[in-house]
Amino acid sequence: MPSKTTGFLLFLSLSLAGGSATANQPPSEVWDLGDLYPDVTAWETAFSAIARRIDALDDCRGQLGTGPEQLAACLERVNDTYRDLLRLFSYAYLDRDTDLRNSAANERFSRAQSLYTRYGEVTSHVQPELVALGAEVLEPWLAATPALADYDFFIRETLRKGAHILSPREEQLLAAAADPLSAVGTAYQVLTSAEMPWPTLTLSNGETVNLNPALYTLHRAADTRADRKAVFDAFFGTYAGYAETLATTLAGSIKAAGFQARARGFESNLAQALHGDAIPPAVYETLVREVNANLPTLHRYLRLHGRMLGVPELHYYDIYPPAVTTTRRYNIAQSAALLRAAVQPLGPDYGARLDQALRQPWMHVRPAEGKRAGAYMMGAAYDVHPYLLLNHNDDFESLSTFVHEWGHAMHSLLANRAQPFAKAAYPTFLAEIASTANEVLLYNHLRATAESPREELFYLFQELQGLRGTFFRQTQFAEFELAAHREIERGGALSADKLNRLYGDILRRYLGDAQDVLKVDDAYAVEWAYVPHFYTEFYVYQYATSLAAAYRLMEQVLDGGEAERTAYLGILEAGGARPPYQILLEAGIDMADAEVYRAVIRRCNRLMDRAEALLAEHPELAAR
Repeated sequence: MPSKTTGFLLFLSLSLAGGSATANQPPSEVWDLGDLYPDVTAWETAFSAIARRIDALDDCRGQLGTGPEQLAACLERVNDTYRDLLRLFSYAYLDRDTDLRNSAANERFSRAQSLYTRYGEVTSHVQPELVALGAEVLEPWLAATPALADYDFFIRETLRKGAHILSPREEQLLAAAADPLSAVGTAYQVLTSAEMPWPTLTLSNGETVNLNPALYTLHRAADTRADRKAVFDAFFGTYAGYAETLATTLAGSIKAAGFQARARGFESNLAQALHGDAIPPAVYETLVREVNANLPTLHRYLRLHGRMLGVPELHYYDIYPPAVTTTRRYNIAQSAALLRAAVQPLGPDYGARLDQALRQPWMHVRPAEGKRAGAYMMGAAYDVHPYLLLNHNDDFESLSTFVHEWGHAMHSLLANRAQPFAKAAYPTFLAEIASTANEVLLYNHLRATAESPREELFYLFQELQGLRGTFFRQTQFAEFELAAHREIERGGALSADKLNRLYGDILRRYLGDAQDVLKVDDAYAVEWAYVPHFYTEFYVYQYATSLAAAYRLMEQVLDGGEAERTAYLGILEAGGARPPYQILLEAGIDMADAEVYRAVIRRCNRLMDRAEALLAEHPELAAR
């Protein structure tokens, strides 16, 4: 049955088996896909076999209600096929991303995607048939049939969602409609990634750059203020030239979500998104309310950031340059050593498993021509292990990314050790907790071992900038996204001007424009067109909730003892065996409670208290 996890990059893995390198040997910098399939020929053989198995699954259509043994047999076939399909997909995905220019690898990936869609169509009858049986039939079957034990959560979740599950034929049609409904999002990607002409800009040092999105993220942090402004003006000016088209694609994406929501009987797109993992609406509401109530903390940080930059009137284009810089380098071996040291509060068992995993050929570390940018953890191959794609440049961002992605990998390893495949896949609502917790522990370790006040100040501002970008900014995105969806849902339209007003008003409120904290020029309100996450409805809020949960959990772990550590690790080991809100609640974290979000505010203010104390003791540090 399809996993509850959105996206393939946060699927799970199992084995810690691998090479026998010594603890002092640097981690391998190139992954070994042979653990998935020895070669492309073996992948092709597996592809053909899995395609036949998917077609054969149609034999189960209409048969799930003939008895508990037949239900168990069909669910096992579906489950085993899906597990092998994910292994097949993993190989194609990873092989493609090491060189996006490889047409044969691109073709294999496309075929794997199509096979996944076919799987969804063939198995689309499962949930409607379970709903038709109902709890009065299925609960006695669950109680009396050990072979159904692995599928009890899936069955009960299906019954919970029963009011929004359609007939088998309707479900098949919706599954088949997945590709055309996502076409508008694909159009956005093609337009912004391949067809929009990026401006050429000459910087103050004489360098000429073609300002594509990757170079925008690099040069928006330029030391020279005039360069930063020129980068913002040119980059967002390009989006402004396509704003009406991009307003159309965003509105189309929202309408596609609305079509599915209405088809399933939901009152809104948000209700549909939250229902999937049984997230109470109070979580979304509490997040937005608490962040808005604590915007003075964000404003305090922005004023401190402006002080460090020496800028009398902060503008939006001043938000990205680092307040403190460093020349320290972190190669891959040093990054691994720092991670090992940082996670010691999580206990010796966690540390030993991490140490063993770090010595395996599971990472593709260095940038290369044609390689996919960015970083991710791919753990879809349950019977193998996680793979991590990095683009490690030996700078601090590379270190923090390394630590972050290994949080995901350890989440997968622990979940798969504790759960069968059917219950291992953790949902997006939990996915960023382990990665963020790793970063919290890294910052604690780096500050505790800093060799100078300047180095400590660097770490303080790096963490504060991360909190601004993930906690405050993602909540700002979430507030805008909800406003845009509601505009469509009440019969309105989304023109470029209307989106600029919606986004600009929220952006200015968050950044304190009216309080003279930071000025947002009108031209930058088109930033909504730059955010691809808006095409995956109600995804971004989970970055902020995961971060808040991680900070609250690490606050408890560091202030507590064995019980608090066990509670945290229990979240990782739970995988997807229970609803994510319940998993956190069992660990003492209520995501509908304001206290979780106030833990982030406490951390922000403590970091700023320490930064201001250092600046008072060493006023020379205020000069970049």
